[in-house]
Amino acid sequence: KDKMAAAADSVPRNFYLLDELEKMEKGAGGGETSYGLEDSKDITLSNWNAMIMGPQGTTSQDRFLELKVHCGPKYPDVAPDVRFVTAVAYNFVEAGGKVNLAKVKTMGGWRRGMTISSMLASLRNEIGSQSNRKTPQPPEGTRF
Repeated sequence: KDKMAAAADSVPRNFYLLDELEKMEKGAGGGETSYGLEDSKDITLSNWNAMIMGPQGTTSQDRFLELKVHCGPKYPDVAPDVRFVTAVAYNFVEAGGKVNLAKVKTMGGWRRGMTISSMLASLRNEIGSQSNRKTPQPPEGTRF
């Protein structure tokens, strides 16, 4: 590995998450996805609220899909726990809204270097994929 890659591998968890928070506050996500801390006083930077705007041409078009993201103590080496709050029916979402990241083909599995932002973009892409785009969804406003 070069020195930059080695440095990225050793960034402490909180610095990694602070960088993600700062990028989102500056407009990362382009209006298609967004996220922020659930509690601004959470010094562990563990619990996040997130939103995905349903992609055009899908059964979730123009819907705001709400999610909860929990970054555990081993994040970013270990994927965050992700759960839809908005009731959805996709092939990568299990009972209670839990996202099975291993089933998100557009992501290719979690690895260090990924971010909440890149994960949300992958989920949005997966919603727009051939296998999910026409899947009937629960009525708007339904929650898990």
